[in-house]
Amino acid sequence: MRRYHVTTFGCQMNAHDSERIKGMLEELGLGESSSPDEADVLVFNTCTIREKPDTRLAAHLGNAKMLKERDPERVIAVGGCYAEAQRERIFGQYPFVDVAFGPGSISHLGDWLGAGGAGVARSSFGIAEERSFAAALPMHRERSFQAWVQVSMGCNSKCAYCIVPAVRGREVSRRPGEIVAEVTRLAAEGVMELTLLGQNVNSWGRDLRPDLDTEFGELLRACDAVEGIERIRFTSPHPKDFREPVIAAIADCASVCEHVHLPLQSGSTRILKAMRRTYSRERYLALVERLRDGIPDLALGTDIIVGFPGETENDFRETLEVVEAVRYDSAFTFVYSPRQGTEAASLPNQVPDEVKRERIERLVELVQRIARERNAARVGGVEEVLVEGVSRTDDARLRGRTRRNTTVHFSGDAAPGELVAVEIESATSTTLGGRRAALVAA
Repeated sequence: MRRYHVTTFGCQMNAHDSERIKGMLEELGLGESSSPDEADVLVFNTCTIREKPDTRLAAHLGNAKMLKERDPERVIAVGGCYAEAQRERIFGQYPFVDVAFGPGSISHLGDWLGAGGAGVARSSFGIAEERSFAAALPMHRERSFQAWVQVSMGCNSKCAYCIVPAVRGREVSRRPGEIVAEVTRLAAEGVMELTLLGQNVNSWGRDLRPDLDTEFGELLRACDAVEGIERIRFTSPHPKDFREPVIAAIADCASVCEHVHLPLQSGSTRILKAMRRTYSRERYLALVERLRDGIPDLALGTDIIVGFPGETENDFRETLEVVEAVRYDSAFTFVYSPRQGTEAASLPNQVPDEVKRERIERLVELVQRIARERNAARVGGVEEVLVEGVSRTDDARLRGRTRRNTTVHFSGDAAPGELVAVEIESATSTTLGGRRAALVAA
């Protein structure tokens, strides 16, 4: 049997796309290889939001070149956002690459590779040719009880640092009936937890008007009504589109988890304006207050960019002040890196690398301290945990996630996909530890 290997970079949307890519390759008769060295078809599903994935891709392609030299019949495909933005550069810099395809063109991958991956003509396809939702494509899920559900693609925001609108296009929402039908099918297949995906997930539905007047809160309620779905998550929302019907739906729907990832990016109103984020520090903090008032025991995560062009020490201190005030349960922190084709790349007053490094260290230290304190407050309580498998750090323990999206390592017997009650005995900045409780999770 010919085999494939898919390497995924970047966001949850890419993880969802990779599951579809794997499903299509398996439909062609290929089996999955655990190692690129043993694969006949290598697919790299790329990200171009930040510099680090680009650097990692270059290293992976260097290895792929050696494998191709060893076996010229081996197929090398590069997909995702980087492939969409840099197709000609890919073929120029990496002439051994056979196929480059954008995120809206996954449905054609089987045609380009051909049966079994043989006889590939050098091809370059992307968003200009066709955009289509991947929901109807075959899928290879990493866990049978968890699934991604794409509700929209593209983005209408104009953030100065972001390349996504250029590579994934304008926002397009799936019809609610299609989404609920997919969720119903997934529930019948044994899926208990699903994550609704969109570049700006909480603006879903607005482009369906005037034919259909709906909004994201209604979609959450419709998915919550599907029997068998125990947990619903969603990512990534934009603060400017977080309105009261969505907050009410999170509070009212039993399956919608008490976890919101709410990107901040900067705590300085001046920098937020330069980023074109369309909200101020004060408006963001007011939203946090409404969320915490409306949703008991809410966990908040965020994204923060350090060193955006023009960021002063005072701007950065304002970011630290917001982090201290909000007290996030988790945070993804990034050093700003210019992306070709974005407004921010040509802005004056680029922050020196050494200043960025010093600031990110201070930010990470603060984020970790607060997260450690937040998790320590859970010690002594009982958490409902969805078991995902064996702990990656201790084979004698199991691993799962709480409704608040915190990883838990615990002792006791349970099977993947089982909901169990865990008594929390210890905490770090990123995880909880404990043992299975005698009580059954409610």
